[in-house]
Amino acid sequence: MKHTASFSLRSVSFALSLAATTLLSSCNSESNKLPIYGERDWTTTTIDGKEVVDTIYHQIPSFRFANQNGDTISEASVKDQIYVADFFFTSCPTICPVMKRQMLKVYKEFKDDPQLKILSHTIDPDHDTPEVLNAFAKDLGVTGDQWWFLTGPKEDIYEIGQKFYMTPAQADSTAEGGYIHGGYFILVDKDRHVRGMYDGTTEEGTQKLIKDIKVLKKEYE
Repeated sequence: MKHTASFSLRSVSFALSLAATTLLSSCNSESNKLPIYGERDWTTTTIDGKEVVDTIYHQIPSFRFANQNGDTISEASVKDQIYVADFFFTSCPTICPVMKRQMLKVYKEFKDDPQLKILSHTIDPDHDTPEVLNAFAKDLGVTGDQWWFLTGPKEDIYEIGQKFYMTPAQADSTAEGGYIHGGYFILVDKDRHVRGMYDGTTEEGTQKLIKDIKVLKKEYE
């Protein structure tokens, strides 16, 4: 219950942040840039006798997980790359199969694009070992080094999901399948800022993600 209540407060905070971000984005639509999601802070420094205010944006922290090949994946693995993150588990009886069918469309659209990675985090690491994830990836038809299925310490996965990707990710014996997770696809830029959140269970959400990936890529041209 503690995790659920804590996440609820973060959800309210994120909703308020999202509303403000959306308003800011609409006011600056001519810039054709995606907003930066999440809470932010400000710091003041003095340069040449003048106070300068810098914005500190929400950022995905350092991380360390294992992928379906048993390789260590960290923030250094996505250095200078855009990536899409989501949370799932291989035995999920609800939205995960739909999400993976939708994510396959993203994978095929950008297949072998060196600027883009996909990071799918299991929330059932006790079952979803690298071997299980490897078989799961093969069943989906995923090859190469572009889409990583990640596992690791449960507490690390839940913390990065809830606190930094701003999506539910936790065990819950009362939930169908024993876990709660969000259906979001989360777009992250080269500075590990969250630039978009999309409904990964719908065609509309997936196509909006594909469109926004192309918009984000143009920022780096």
